[in-house]
Amino acid sequence: MSLPPLRDATDADSEPLAALVAASFSEYPGCLFDWSEFPELRQPASHFARKGGRLWVAESDGGRIVGSIGVAPVPEQDAVELTKVYVDPQFRGAGLAQALFARTLAFARDRGCAEMMLWSDTRFARGHRFYEKLGFRRWPGERYLADISATWEYHFRKPLADAQP
Repeated sequence: MSLPPLRDATDADSEPLAALVAASFSEYPGCLFDWSEFPELRQPASHFARKGGRLWVAESDGGRIVGSIGVAPVPEQDAVELTKVYVDPQFRGAGLAQALFARTLAFARDRGCAEMMLWSDTRFARGHRFYEKLGFRRWPGERYLADISATWEYHFRKPLADAQP
């Protein structure tokens, strides 16, 4: 399977990006998508630009968004934070997530950051295995979001000294 092209997200990607997130959530019992909890998806490119970050998407034929990843600097931690890490099931295991991750790794290295970090719903076990494969380690503690899904999240960090593309 050939990978769909990656590109910078635009604000026009709002609806298809939300559809990808909602579909990903639907794979997990009790994980619900509600627009009110994701205001950044109304203007996704502008949201990341305001934070000094970037958001990339993979677009399949027909304009469907089948993958996404966002990154934003966290200067006080000399790090970048990854968010909106989603891949359509049809493209999992095909290298799309690695290609998306490579964009964030280049972003972090270009800025001389010491670490990458992310938070992930405790239910997303497949994603956790992927992050660990990339060299992320789960840090102690969890956080509770008090959202409609009653989400608890794990914190993952990756030092860039040993980063692998």
